[in-house]
Amino acid sequence: MGMSTGGGGGSRVPLSEINVTPLVDVMLVLLIIFMVTAPLMSAGVEVDLPNAEGAPMPIEGEKMLLIIDAQQRVYLKVVGGETEQERVEVPFDRLEEALSTNAVIRASSELFVQADQAVPYGFVAQVLAIVRQAGVEQLGLVTDPRAESATPVEPTPAP
Repeated sequence: MGMSTGGGGGSRVPLSEINVTPLVDVMLVLLIIFMVTAPLMSAGVEVDLPNAEGAPMPIEGEKMLLIIDAQQRVYLKVVGGETEQERVEVPFDRLEEALSTNAVIRASSELFVQADQAVPYGFVAQVLAIVRQAGVEQLGLVTDPRAESATPVEPTPAP
């Protein structure tokens, strides 16, 4: 007893392979979409915060303070805790090393930056980039709550 598969006399073997080309096409399209939209998701949103006067925050434990004076010299100082320390000048080219090896920063991964108003924004941005490279995860900017004028300084027009 023979069984015929019909038609042309040749035997047909079922195809056991899956065509993955459409799957790859869909995955590549999704990859491109995510690559384009990912940077947009991490961008900040402008928020107009209300104006309020607040009391100074109490310092709990030892905190590291990075001070930038008007001559663009950088100092490190430990504030709070039991012993108040003098500020120590750190050369700009050794700042990352000083921050990454500091015991107070390694313990809390926290740093406060206090920059003079006369320091150019570009220099402060360079210092903040070095702070991030040194592994500081929490960064605070110190302001003077006793400042008489809370109005922003008018920018100088470009020539």
